[in-house]
Amino acid sequence: IIIGSKAGADTNPDWVHNLRANPRAHIEVGTDAYDVTARELPPEERDETYPKIVAVAPGFGEYQAKTSRIIPLFELQRV
Repeated sequence: IIIGSKAGADTNPDWVHNLRANPRAHIEVGTDAYDVTARELPPEERDETYPKIVAVAPGFGEYQAKTSRIIPLFELQRV
C-alpha cells in the first residue's frame, strides 16, 4: 500500500495523478527494483484500511486531519 498524503497538503502528490492515468510503474524498494500495477482502493476499502495505517503510523491521521481531501491509497501488485 502506498499513501498519497503529501503531508496533508490540499492537493494530491503528482504521482497520484500519474498512477490514475497509467497504473503501470517501476519502483525501487531498498536495492530491489521491479514493475508494478497500481490499483486505487475504492472508498469502502480505503475507509477500512486507513485506520489500520494510522494505528501503526499515527502521523497519517494528522495528515488527514489537515486536509479536506480524502487521502488516496494504492495497492501495488508486482508484475
